[in-house]
Amino acid sequence: MLKRVLSLMLVLAAVFATAGYALAEQYSYTYSDYLYQPAPVVPAFAVPGGSFKLYLKNGITVNSIEAVSILHGPYKLKIEGTSSGENGMSVLTVSVPEDIAPDDYFLLIATNKGTLVLPNGLKVFKEWPKKLKLAWASDTHVTTGSKVGYVCGDYFQRDVYKIEQMCSNPIPLHSVVATYSAYTYWGMQGATVMINTGDEVDTSGDMVGYQIMFDISKLASMADMPVVGIKGNHDDPPTVYTQILGPRYFYITIGNFLIIGLDTGGDRGYPTMDEIEWMEKVLDEHPGYTPIVLYHHPYFFSPRWNYLGGVIKDLDPSTDWDQLKSYVGRYWLGNEKVAKRFLEDVVKYNIPLTMSGHIHHDMYWLYVDKNGNKHYFLTLTSTGAPDKESNPPTHKGYSPTWYGTNMVVIGEDGSVEMPFVTVDIKDNKVQSDFMSVPVPQKFIAFKYVSKDGTAVKFVNQLGKDVSGPIVLPIPEGAKVDPKATNITYTVLGERQIADQYYVMLNVTIPAGVSQIVIDTKSDTEKPVVQIAYLQPNRPKPNAQFTVYFTAQDNIGIRNLYAVIYDQNGKPVKYGKVEKFPGEPSSGKPGDTFYIVQLPGLKEGKYKVEIVAEDFYGNKGSVSKTITVAAKKKKAGSSSTSTTSTTTGGGKTCGPAALVALAIVPLLLRRKK
Repeated sequence: MLKRVLSLMLVLAAVFATAGYALAEQYSYTYSDYLYQPAPVVPAFAVPGGSFKLYLKNGITVNSIEAVSILHGPYKLKIEGTSSGENGMSVLTVSVPEDIAPDDYFLLIATNKGTLVLPNGLKVFKEWPKKLKLAWASDTHVTTGSKVGYVCGDYFQRDVYKIEQMCSNPIPLHSVVATYSAYTYWGMQGATVMINTGDEVDTSGDMVGYQIMFDISKLASMADMPVVGIKGNHDDPPTVYTQILGPRYFYITIGNFLIIGLDTGGDRGYPTMDEIEWMEKVLDEHPGYTPIVLYHHPYFFSPRWNYLGGVIKDLDPSTDWDQLKSYVGRYWLGNEKVAKRFLEDVVKYNIPLTMSGHIHHDMYWLYVDKNGNKHYFLTLTSTGAPDKESNPPTHKGYSPTWYGTNMVVIGEDGSVEMPFVTVDIKDNKVQSDFMSVPVPQKFIAFKYVSKDGTAVKFVNQLGKDVSGPIVLPIPEGAKVDPKATNITYTVLGERQIADQYYVMLNVTIPAGVSQIVIDTKSDTEKPVVQIAYLQPNRPKPNAQFTVYFTAQDNIGIRNLYAVIYDQNGKPVKYGKVEKFPGEPSSGKPGDTFYIVQLPGLKEGKYKVEIVAEDFYGNKGSVSKTITVAAKKKKAGSSSTSTTSTTTGGGKTCGPAALVALAIVPLLLRRKK
């Protein structure tokens, strides 16, 4: 009974904490109140002196439009004309000034219903690119819940106890951190566009999760890397997706490139025939363009973990469909007419590249039609979810993978390459498991934002420096603290846009662990750590257990771990690990709830100490003495000591105290 009560109280604490965050950060508007397109993950593209289109919602009239970035503007944009689009929507043609600087811009659109502040609204090139460098993420699965995997160099495990047997410093990687890290890295690599091929958020109704994805995309685009995304099955039904991120399906043009995003639905797994006919109409209206098609469920796919792709030659879907369909995934074969029609279109319109995700594994197919034209069907592993086969594999004979991203370069002539990786093909079959780049697995950025400052901890295991631009939200008046910063940086500019200050820097991230701190004053406060309870509350001999706790700091916590001491004061090791990593219990920004998973212990008395260290080296800790013993037969016996000690401002609290901590800010906010 007590265990049920404790579990219920922890759930209530999480619920109230979520409610508090949503009330504090809820957006007062979304792009979909005003526009169909552009959208936060479907920008417009232009060159100086050119133009782009705004597709308006019914009842919206536009009074003025400005473009502004951290470094440039604001520029006033001129509305050249209005026309009618599909279903009678109003379409504005908007001209771009001749003197506008190349950059990725917010659009400030003043309308009869208020002003829309749209990040990633307009990307301006100096001239149209002849090649697109497509940074690529997929299955980011951003969540406000707990979805953590564990990484260590090349190794990845979903089970912390397995990784701890292999590695002395395992890193818990949450989907939010993984996604932010990947977008940050590729923005520093000079990508033309960031592509996300779906399952951007883990749960389709997770409003805060979509706001987090919105913020990650916004910061990436502010560093001059526009973001283009499509929905996946986890974004279905797309009620919140289309409200915050973008439309279900769309097309955009970048010079002579045509990018089409399709919706393969939820359980359906393929686009509808209406979408296929719409795609054909778009392709007919853009002859001479180089088309790229994005969709979530892979087209060519055989559901065996060690089936990585290969080469298909000299088969035509019109005459050789029975042979070809043996390669087509079961998702698309749910509607064989759609599947056949799509491949016929790939041949008819000479589509050189399609990109997909969903299976959480790298897969490479090269289809060469009877005319000798090459069509690349590429699939990417998951960037943010731990739901993939581990490395080393957990299941015998399965193909391992990691947290990955990639870059695909496509030319106007339809040539396709992946310059960061090599694909090993023998006898028309792919031999290599890893066809993506281990980012974020080997490049991780832990970002903390508070009213007192912004801090980022970098873990760079790529074996080389990583340089390029980044953008961070900061408090007004905050500056880089060189005493707490050990990366090379140059401040390029800062600006307030809407109600937030931002700074843009060019940074060099060295190999190893480093950090940058931007704050209004030096941090002298110690983190505060509080233990909530153990699960089970009475650890049994040789049985794993978990400690639930909170940790807070005014700027951010750089290191968080637990150490177990035996009765002689000697640290207890498990595998190669002596400091057991603390993990976030959710992905909500500013959340203070954590867990640490601890190994089974022999019978005896121990002390568990949890340590939190901030970016200035201030340490706070809390300890709890426990007794591990076999369950006694006599009633009233106890196997867990109630003794606890604290240092650095920490203290022990029960779940009721956690509930109180979560409820008080909510009540105060409501009262105010």
